[in-house]
Formats: sequence, structure tokens, C-alpha cells
Amino acid sequence: MASFLASAFLLVLQTYAAPSEFVQAGYGITLDPMELDAGLPANVSEDVPSSPPPGTSKRAPHSIIIGVRKGGTRALLEMLDIHPEVAAAATEVHFFDWDENYAKGFEWYRDLMPYSYPHQITVEKTPGYFTSALAPERICAMNSSIKLLLILRDPAERVISDYTQVYFNRLENHKPVQAIENLLVRNGALNMRYKAIQRSLYDVHMHNWLRHFPLEQIHIVDGDALIRDPLPELQKVERFLNLPPRIVSSNFYFNQTKGFYCIRSDGRERCLHESKGRPHPAVNSTVLQQLRTYLQEHNRTFFRLVKRTFDWQ
Repeated sequence: MASFLASAFLLVLQTYAAPSEFVQAGYGITLDPMELDAGLPANVSEDVPSSPPPGTSKRAPHSIIIGVRKGGTRALLEMLDIHPEVAAAATEVHFFDWDENYAKGFEWYRDLMPYSYPHQITVEKTPGYFTSALAPERICAMNSSIKLLLILRDPAERVISDYTQVYFNRLENHKPVQAIENLLVRNGALNMRYKAIQRSLYDVHMHNWLRHFPLEQIHIVDGDALIRDPLPELQKVERFLNLPPRIVSSNFYFNQTKGFYCIRSDGRERCLHESKGRPHPAVNSTVLQQLRTYLQEHNRTFFRLVKRTFDWQ
């Protein structure tokens, strides 16, 4: 298993470039920074006051949502932000995965955190951390006892969702697009250099995190379960973060039009941005099965690493 993981991780390292280079190797497609998960909308705790509320301060995060991209990180943070003892950072900071940001130093990072009261915990989320080779070591250097949240969904569905986000972003910017089959397969074989596939090799990335953190410090949220029924997953997060139970079933309602749960808190109702929940393209069944078959071994290895299983096809 070690050689299997090492080979896969080496391929990931060879393909993942510096943050300024968002290039899909071999296709001539350049991903814009906007094609990353965007920052949170204004309903999440914003750091906008010119003077801080009395008794508050900016503190390093007590917990970080480390990923995965297109796994449901936005939904998780917004739902967790319902809790009165959570102060959520308003944007994805990319401090630990982007060298140019990390070089700015810890004070720069802490200054991007929201003001919080002593009884609150600060939570930051940057989905790119999970697939970063350097983020685990850097976060450990900051706080080796920090609690990490990782939300995952069916890895094949995550690949399609990743493609869908980039597809719509390119359409909106009048850029050329390709069918997903042309990206997934090259010369009849699965294209292992396609980053959307690499991000779904959960075992490869998890192995890197477990080199720096014990499994007990990483809580895995079932992203598929969160979509179906948010409350049980959020109650598990509350317990993991040692938060008193404050999130209840009345905080959620199912929006029939959108097809997913929305949030009700503080007398307001809100749903995720319209870019969330976009319909996925139909994928050639042979290509999809080729992708799922390849991911199965990685899934089994991941299950062994985290000592639990998920209902992934």
C-alpha cells in the first residue's frame, strides 16, 4: 500500500503547480483564480467594523475546514455559523497552501480572522488545504493540537461537480469549454493528470495529513449525508468541537425549488449561492464506470486509513 500511495502522491506533486499556475496539463486550459471556490457571502460573520466590538479580539483559528473542494465546505461553514459560539472567517485565506501568502507571516493571517469573544471559537475554511503537500506541516507548526474538519462526498460525483463549476465559469467568461469525457480520457485511458481526478484521490492526501496529525484530530463530515439531512452531521461537529448543542432542526428547511436544504436563523432565511446545486452534465456511462473503477481501490485504501466506510459507488 505504501508504494501505491507514494506513486499516486508523486503524480499529484508533479501536476500541482504553484498557486499562480492554474493549468490543466495537456489541454491548454488555464483555470482562473475565480474558478476556485469563491469567498463566503455576506451572511457569514464579516470583519467589517472600523473598531472592534468591546471585549473581542482577532485570534488564530481553533478549527480549520481543510476541504475538499466541491465537497460541501461552503454549506458546512454556513451551517456551522448558525452556532452562537462560532466566529467564521469571511473568505478563503489560502494561507497555508499558497507560498506568497504564507510568506506574509502569521500576523497577516491572524489579521484576516474575524473579531470574536472569549467564549467563541474561530473557524477558517480553505478547501485547497486538503490537497496541498505543504499545508499539513505548516498548520501543525502553527498549532499541533488544532481540530480539523474535512467534508467529503462520493469522489466520482466530486469530479463531475469540479468540472461543472469550471465549465460554467468558463461559459460566463466567454471562454472555450470541453466535454467532460475529453478531459477524463486521453488516448482511451483515464487521464491521471486531470486535477479534478487527483483531488478525488482521498487516500493520497489523507496519508499526508496523517503524517502530521492523529486521526482523532480530523473529523470527517459525510458531505452526501449533510445534503440529505444536515442536522445529524452538524451535531457530530458540535461534539467534536466541544460546542454546546445549539443547532436544531428548525434551523433548516427544504427548498423544493432549489432541491436542497436552506438555513433559518436569527429570523432570516437564506440559501447557498445560485452557483451551488447546479445540474451535472450527463457523462458517458462507459467513461463514468472507468472513473469509478479506478477510484474504488483508492476508496478502499482511504477507508482503511480513517477506519470507517462511506456509501460511495
